[in-house]
Order: sequence, then C-alpha cells, then structure tokens
Amino acid sequence: MNDTRPLVEIDMVNKYFGTHHVLKDITTTVAEGEVVVVIGPSGSGKSTLCRAINRLETIDSGTITIDGQQLPEEGAQLAKLRSDVGMVFQSFNLFAHKTVLDNVTLAPIKVRRMKKADAEKRAMELLTRVGVEDHAHKMPAQLSGGQQQRVAIARSLAMDPKLILLDEPTSALDPEMINEVLDVMVELARAGMTMIVVTHEMGFARKAADRVIFMSDGAVVEEAEPDQFFTNPTSERAKDFLSKILH
Repeated sequence: MNDTRPLVEIDMVNKYFGTHHVLKDITTTVAEGEVVVVIGPSGSGKSTLCRAINRLETIDSGTITIDGQQLPEEGAQLAKLRSDVGMVFQSFNLFAHKTVLDNVTLAPIKVRRMKKADAEKRAMELLTRVGVEDHAHKMPAQLSGGQQQRVAIARSLAMDPKLILLDEPTSALDPEMINEVLDVMVELARAGMTMIVVTHEMGFARKAADRVIFMSDGAVVEEAEPDQFFTNPTSERAKDFLSKILH
C-alpha cells in the first residue's frame, strides 16, 4: 500500500475529556484505497478517534489532514470536508419520518445539488448494491436492524465520499444480521473504498483489512497486517487481548 498517497494523516493527536486523557499522541496515516480496522478493549479511544477524523469530536492538540487539507474548525470548509467523508454509526441514524429512498437522496440533493431524478437513480443503484432495493419506499422502522444499517451504508456512499468511517457498525445488531452488513463492507473493501472501521468483528479484520491498528488506554500499541497481528502480535497487551477474544 506504500506507493499510494496518504488520504488521512493523523499527527500527534491528543484529546482530553476533563482530566481523562482519551487519545495520546496518536500518529498514523491511511493510504487511498486502504482498509484499516481499529480494534482494542472498550474505552481504548477507538470511537473517539473515529469521530475526531470528521470532527464530530474536537481534538486538543495535533493535526488531522484529509486529502491534503487540514481539518477546519467549523463553518463552510468543515461542511465541505464532512461531505467527502461518509460516516456509519452503531445506531443507524436514519431519518425516521423519511422513506429509505429519501434518506439516501437527501444529502446529494441538498449538499451536492444533484437533480432529484439523478439522485434517485443513483440511490436505487446503491440500494441494489447493498441488497435493499425492494424496501426503497418503506420507512426505516419497517426494516430490520441489518437492513437499516445497509441503508445507512448506501446513504454514506451516495455522497461519493473519499473515505468512509464505520464506528462499530454491527454492534447494535442481532447476531444473524451481522453478516449481511459485514458482507456489504467486505464488498466495499474489495471495490477499493478507503475505510476506517472500528469493530469487534475479528473475522472482518482478517478478511478485509489491509492493516490492523490495536489501541489500548488511548494509545496505538501496535499496527500490523492482519496475518501478522493475529498470529504473532508483538505487544503483551495485544497478546492478552487476543487470548481473551480468540477461542
């Protein structure tokens, strides 16, 4: 992956919640087309890092650069940058009073100024890609959790983002729905989408990640390719973590 340019550059990022130091000197880069999976115990700072990348969470020091642009503090520049970064959350965050199709077309029409017909055509392509095209005219509440999360992925793709952040996208789902969402994520990874994924799904990390970042207590403890990380972690902290979750 080293021959492609860095799309995301995170340099010496620190974040405090009060006196609690939640991100400690985080430094890493993500190349264009790379799939990076962030894992680690609860409270290790994974989600905070994910949210800091599109400034849903502010940082106290350091820099985050996306596609050569440093994250703006606020205003129109931040809105533009956010429109280039898709985000999929643990809770699906769909608009409950809008149909599935309207959820997917809303931002392209409002932010990208797409014509409604063009936005709907693109939305149907994306809903087909994630396997929920039959539900386009339903309300989110009529869909299962797995279907709603796939709509949320389609919605983030509708903006044609440079990068998608997925923050524990399967953790609110019933076990039988997890794979239908992971399958879509694997397909996206194979199609070359740049992704940063916070997840507990080690199978996905093994199958789709180019690199695993292991965090503990707010710091990056280890970074490695999945094969290397899962078979031969170098840190005691990672060994301990893996011994508890890999049976």
